[in-house]
Amino acid sequence: MSEVEMSVEKHVFEADVAKLLHLMVHSVYSDKNVFLRELISNAADACEKLRYEAIVAPQLLGSDPAPRIMLTLDEENARLIVEDNGIGMSRDELVESLGTIARSGTRAFMERIEAAQSKDGAQLIGQFGVGFYSAFMVADNVDVVSRRAGSDTAWHWASDGKGSYTVSAAEPADAPARGTRITLHLMDDAKTYTSRWIVERIVKDQSGHVPVPISVVEKPGAEPAQVADGTALWTKQKSEISKEDYTDFYRGVAGQYDEPVLTVHFRAEGRHEYTALAFVPGSKPFDLFDPDRKGRMKLYVKRVFITDEAELLPRYLRFVRGLVDTADLPLNVSREMIQESPLLASIRKGLTNRVLTSIEKLAESEPENFAKLWENFGSVIKEGIYEDFERHTQLLALSRFRTASDDTPRGLSDYVKDMKDGQSAIYYLTGDNLAQLQGSPQLEGFRARGIEVLLLTDPVDSFWVTTAPDFEGKPFKSITQGAADLAGIAKRDSDAASSETSPAVAEFVTFAKATLGEAVSDVRASDRLTESAVCLVAPEHGPDRQLQKMLQGAGRIEGAAKPVLEINPGHALIAALAGSPAEDHAFREDAVKLLLDQARVLDGDKPEDPRAFAERLSRVFGRALQANR
Repeated sequence: MSEVEMSVEKHVFEADVAKLLHLMVHSVYSDKNVFLRELISNAADACEKLRYEAIVAPQLLGSDPAPRIMLTLDEENARLIVEDNGIGMSRDELVESLGTIARSGTRAFMERIEAAQSKDGAQLIGQFGVGFYSAFMVADNVDVVSRRAGSDTAWHWASDGKGSYTVSAAEPADAPARGTRITLHLMDDAKTYTSRWIVERIVKDQSGHVPVPISVVEKPGAEPAQVADGTALWTKQKSEISKEDYTDFYRGVAGQYDEPVLTVHFRAEGRHEYTALAFVPGSKPFDLFDPDRKGRMKLYVKRVFITDEAELLPRYLRFVRGLVDTADLPLNVSREMIQESPLLASIRKGLTNRVLTSIEKLAESEPENFAKLWENFGSVIKEGIYEDFERHTQLLALSRFRTASDDTPRGLSDYVKDMKDGQSAIYYLTGDNLAQLQGSPQLEGFRARGIEVLLLTDPVDSFWVTTAPDFEGKPFKSITQGAADLAGIAKRDSDAASSETSPAVAEFVTFAKATLGEAVSDVRASDRLTESAVCLVAPEHGPDRQLQKMLQGAGRIEGAAKPVLEINPGHALIAALAGSPAEDHAFREDAVKLLLDQARVLDGDKPEDPRAFAERLSRVFGRALQANR
């Protein structure tokens, strides 16, 4: 037994990797081509990492300074070989990179793919960038031979994707001088990937703009033929780039198969010079609501990849994909210093302004595409109203909202133009469910007067409305908080019933207030109700009803403010109850408490005491049945 054979180590994949590989092998995808893009992307990253490390250690390049990626097709042995002369991997790096899951997105990928139908597989793969593991979609065995730049030792990693892998020292003569060689032993239904025409088409469609030249070797021993020149797309003039070129590049940098709804490509000149190429995806990225809310813009210095962790855009634009390339930073700057660099702050400001301006132009020139953008990312953009005070007016003008009478989102400028005589505020209603909001009793008085109300269903809506002071001089006001102040605005129906409170109803309101005691902060006649008998609103000061519920649910406040019970003085039920005999005290108490529970249910809550609610309801039913005998 040779020394190499004796050094073979067998490892078991981490549980998450084993589960992922099982899904890869046993799931059906309509398009498996994504595996090649992922392997090429990894190879390109390895070349970029070498360029970065070679800044301080140029000897790593040796006599082979030009980066390259080589695809060798071996039809006779049903093999596809992907090789690069990048940074390479040591033994420990092989185990860490190929035996564990380092990207949280891969776990999210597994959760989504398990729940998806097979027809969605290609889109899921495209969205999640599962990297090296995607090779097992087409190969039943994978060999990886890698030599770290500057090292004399090479290592061999091998697996059939069924739960374990081996690592051993590789014969130096059989290993690349530097970099990584991945050999895919193709499955029977994947042997078409040894066809030059198929491989070349995939490369040009998906990886034609990686910043490393790509060549194809039609069979072992043949001369390589270049199929992509490695010219960075962002360095070209816009006039030289087709829409298809942009789309192909976007798919590579974003890891998605859709088309961008907006492309922003510009070169900033002056005090600071940099080139930016940014895309707004046509669909929601999988990590849109990642708790860390990290952006996905890459930073390059003179075409050398530096980091994808620089905060080049504010978090509310984290859905934007792309890169920034500058020559104004030194190549050997640390990533920590980059975050504190005044240049980065300048780039962030300029890029943010340019992206927002481009979105504004899209809204004016291509409303259909803007509507698609807003549907996907509006809830994220609105985070900026809350977080970015400098731009909150611009973001408010950009925002679109559904209203109580219109399902088509509209802007605040249109809302303000259509305000009624006597209307002094922009009214809104927050909640979790659009259908529930549309049926809210608090809307009734506003509908009767033709007053539009913004229906806000995104969680962030409850927060930004508390910080946005006004829009075009009009403050924001929740219709579930404080008095409605609608008496000065005429109803559309001139024959509408009067909402004046009769003495009997006034006496019943007083009785209800005394009966409910500390369960509510007040009981009053309402001018916001026209059809429902009762509703709940929040007191004038403090959070509105929805924000209060959210803060309670998050444990941010211990005790909730007592609500106000509003009673419709013109409702037939209220008139009948007001006319009931004063001496029938028990019945009137039951009725008042049932009205409060009814208001809670209309507000999306449950009765405070379900048993007491059921008992009261039984007593009222019993009384009604006796009266009808």
